[in-house]
Amino acid sequence: MNYDWDFAAVWAYRQMFFDGALGSLRIAAVAIAAGVVVGAALAAMRLSKSGWLAYPALWWTEFYRNTPPLLHFFWAFYALPVVLGISLSPYAAAIIALSTQSGAFYAEVFRGGVLSIERGQWEGARALGMKPVAVVRRVILPQVLQRMLAPFLERSFELIKTTALASTLAYSDLIYQAMQVNSITFRPLEVYTCVAAIFFFTLLTLSLGAHAVEKRLLRAGVPSAS
Repeated sequence: MNYDWDFAAVWAYRQMFFDGALGSLRIAAVAIAAGVVVGAALAAMRLSKSGWLAYPALWWTEFYRNTPPLLHFFWAFYALPVVLGISLSPYAAAIIALSTQSGAFYAEVFRGGVLSIERGQWEGARALGMKPVAVVRRVILPQVLQRMLAPFLERSFELIKTTALASTLAYSDLIYQAMQVNSITFRPLEVYTCVAAIFFFTLLTLSLGAHAVEKRLLRAGVPSAS
């Protein structure tokens, strides 16, 4: 089967791709920030000795880990307004879906980072006369941050890719804009090849930056997870 590739037809609508990419990055950035807050709260609850805090956080985490992300978008956009009696824009619904979902995964990242620190390090630092705040800041936190970095970034990259589902709510993200371009040009192979390239190079750039940060931490003397 012969196919005549024609990227020139798609290139004429490059501004739409650019606007869509910005839309995807916008909700990804907000969702990551909100997800970190949600994840930190859930991790603190999971680490609590109180069952009233630990069990709700556990069920929250398991719910989001064992249900499809697409359903989170639909529930946020269609079900939440019915339950709360409010109206949500596609942007707001996408942020809620992404941040609550990512918060569940970030919670496990944070909790795993804290639990990975041997109890002897806490006790040893205290034996040296260090105050609790100093122990956390100078001994525990640097190690936790380094050990959490890889899984945190991995989850963040997954979140960026999951933003593609926001198009199902008619939010003007990269996929939605690509659908509009495809409806004009009727060149689906070229359109979605461009989408794949944009996602690939964006995430590759972020990944290289993350590796540079990790190497800088190692040079600064922060111990690795191994």
